[in-house]
Parts: sequence; C-alpha cells; structure tokens
Amino acid sequence: MSGAPEVDRSHSILAALKSPRRLRTEALAGLVVALALIPEAIAFSIIAGVDPRVGLFASFTMAVTIALVGGRPAMISAATGAIALVVAPVAREYGLDYLVATVILAGVLQVLLAAVGVAKLMRFIPRSVMVGFVNALAILIFTSQIPHLTDVPWMVYPLVILGLLIVFLFPRLTTVIPAPLVTIVVLTIITVAASIAVPTVGDEGELPDSLPELLIPDVPWNLETLRIIFPFALTMALVGILESLLTAKLVDDVTDTHSNKTRETWGQGVANMVTGFFGGMGGCAMIGQTMINVKASGARTRLSTFLAGIFLLVLVVALGDVVAIIPMAALVAVMIFVSWATFDWHSVHPATLRRMPKSETTVMLSTVVVTVWTHNLAYGVGIGVLVAMVLFARRVAHFTRVVRLDRSDEDNQRVYRVEGELFFASSNDLVYQFDYTGDPEEIIIDMSQAHLWDASTVASLDAVVTKYEAKGKNVTIVGMDPHSAARHDRLSGNLGAGH
Repeated sequence: MSGAPEVDRSHSILAALKSPRRLRTEALAGLVVALALIPEAIAFSIIAGVDPRVGLFASFTMAVTIALVGGRPAMISAATGAIALVVAPVAREYGLDYLVATVILAGVLQVLLAAVGVAKLMRFIPRSVMVGFVNALAILIFTSQIPHLTDVPWMVYPLVILGLLIVFLFPRLTTVIPAPLVTIVVLTIITVAASIAVPTVGDEGELPDSLPELLIPDVPWNLETLRIIFPFALTMALVGILESLLTAKLVDDVTDTHSNKTRETWGQGVANMVTGFFGGMGGCAMIGQTMINVKASGARTRLSTFLAGIFLLVLVVALGDVVAIIPMAALVAVMIFVSWATFDWHSVHPATLRRMPKSETTVMLSTVVVTVWTHNLAYGVGIGVLVAMVLFARRVAHFTRVVRLDRSDEDNQRVYRVEGELFFASSNDLVYQFDYTGDPEEIIIDMSQAHLWDASTVASLDAVVTKYEAKGKNVTIVGMDPHSAARHDRLSGNLGAGH
C-alpha cells in the first residue's frame, strides 16, 4: 500500500463525538493538560525574557492550530523550553517585534523543510544524539533557573524546597491532578495567607485580560532584518521539527499507531506562523504534556489537544488576577522538576556506561557539551550527528578484509577473496593488501562476499589491476553481485588511471 501511514480511524474525532465515554476522556484530558500548561507556559516565557502573556497566547494558538493541521493526533504542542532558549537572545537584544518576526519566519521555514522531505532525515539521527539532545535540554532548563535563586529574599529557598517535595511526592498519592498544578496552588496559598513577600509572576509582566489580537510585527522589511532574524528562525525551525518528530515517534510507540511525520512538520510550521501573527513566542511538541495527555489521561484524538488550548485561554483570561500572585518559587520548583524528569538518568548510570561502546558515549557527550556551551540545541545535534558519522566511518573501515587463498594445484595462480562492504572509507587501503611482486602471473580476485558502494571502490580496484599489469600479470575479477557488477562496468577505466 502506497502513501503516508495513517492513524487508526477508531481514534478519530468523529468516533470520540459518538461515544460519551470517549468524549469525557478527551475533555478531561484536555482540561488536565491545560492546567498543567499554565505554570510551564509562564515559566518558559520568563526563560525567553518576555511577558507571560506571550507564552500563554503561544500555547493557546499552538495547541488549537496543531489540533487542526498536525499529523500526530493527541500530541500537545505549545510554548516550550527548547524554543524559549533559542528565541531568548532575539527578545533580549531586539525586542518583541523582532521575536514575532522570527517566529513567523521559522514557521515558513518549517513548511518549506516539510516540502523537501526533511522529516525523512530523522532516520539518520542516531539514538546517542537523541539522548544527548534530551540531556542537554534538561541541563539548560535547570541552569536557566539559577537567576531566580540569586539575590532573592531568603524565604524563596524554603518555598522552593517545599515545592520540590510536593512535585516529587504528590504523584505517589494520585496522578489525577498534575503535581505541578498542586505545587502552584499550595505555594500560592501559603504566600498569600502568610503575607510572605517574595517575587511573583505579576512582577514579571502583565497577564492577559483579553483575547489575543492579530499582530503585524513592526520591523523594517529589509535584508538587515532578515540577517538578524534568519539564524534564530532557522535554529528554531530545526529544533522545533526535531523535538516534535521525536515526540511523535514516542506517541506512535505508546499508542501502537503510525502518524504522518511530513504533515506534522508542515503543521508545526503553520502553527508557528499563526502563533507569530497573534503575538506568541512560538513552540513545538511538548514531551511532558503529551505524556500527560496520552499516557496518564488516555486521550487519543485531536479533540483533547484542541480543548487543551481552549481551556488554557479561558483559565488565564478569566483567572488572570489569581495567576499574577503565583510565587516565582513555585515555578522554579516546577522547572527543576521538569529538568530532572527530562534528563535520561539511565544514560549516565555506571552500568550503562560500562556496557555502552565508547563511540556511543562520545557522541552523546559531544552533543551535550556543544549544546550547553553554545546554548543552541541545533548546534549540539549537528555536531553530534557529525561526530557519529566520523566514528561510524572509522569503525566500518575495518570491516573489510582481503583473504589470500592458497591453491597447491594451481602453482601459477593466486586467489584473493575480498570480504565486506566497500566504500570510500573501507576501500582506501585495499590497494596495499596485495603482493604485487611475489604473486604468480595469474591473479583471481573473488568479490562474492563483498559489495561495491561507490566510485572510490571502483578506483581502488582499478589501481590494483594497474599495479599487477605493470608487472606483466593478469587479473580476473569474479563473483560480483549484479549491482556491484553494473557499477564496476559503468565506472571502471573512466576514473583516471590509478585514481
């Protein structure tokens, strides 16, 4: 069957609307996700250096739009820490209008990348790079909380400790209500009831008291603006695609269904463009909220994602004054928990490191180091993939060998058998594995256990033949499979003598 894989039709919105039980599940899942989104959207806004409304509006528009155009049902997209870290320099150095222009351009780039099939390139990202990506993201989220723990009233520290105890221990009692929400509520009640003077969300910026409005960024539409925002937009587009497709793959595994990754890619682009035009900071798929929606709450359709966005907007617009008195200590505790939960602790366990090949660990660590050093997730993933490619090429270069077969009944003949996959890395030293001076006049090279992948290998075989012929000896190559033979016949003798 051709075409992109489709999602199970039993998980469609129509099926949910026809089933009261399924509709209830989807609605409650959307409500729980919306409640859990509020503290994180505010916290990510603060990471990006913008008013909380920018993150909250982004979470609303991202969730509603992706529910309509995305390729992975039940996946939650909203303002995220990864995107906040990417766009923070734009907001800090150039202001909100340039940030909005960056988000819109990132959406356009995501649509273009989807059109050229970038989703298919996900198969080339090694698992070790993915682990490094997740670990680096966790470290960056944690370090972004340090400014909120320095030069603050001393009461912030016991409140953060209490918040961490709640967010870690509350799930042992029940998972019906998200632990981050409980943390926010409890710490807010304590600070208000005891009149504890600590920094609050209201101190960070004004919360929305109305619906988001259409916004055209007030920036010069020229090459200078493009020069400023393009690097950030491209990074945001790549990071958003990467995190969204990784999350989509995770949901595929949890629900035992398939999703259209290309549609998800351009859907993320459309959602970011819509978000930008409504003054949001952009976003991508959220692993934590998606797992709350799919795994903890049992949602399976786009309805839960759509309702999560609607519920979020209603909550922040109707209860904005309440949200403003939330202590920052509560958000710091939540974000530290998110950092801890995001980090892949198994990847750094001593037993895992002992069993894992050193090359895999090197790739993971290089991804983490570059990401944390540059504060750019795209750079980290790019370097991680590059390191993985180099180490893989070095490793497979040793998978090829030339075996000399002695034949006592053929004194005037020498047979060599070449074994392995031959390409530019593994065939470079092929020419040095034959005894051109000591071999008899007839040379047979058996290729039945080898495969030719590129022109470099054909050139190496040509060099072997040339060296034997220079000494007056005859070479016969036998046993090639049809694909290798076709490549050899097409290129042999046409690559330059001995090159």
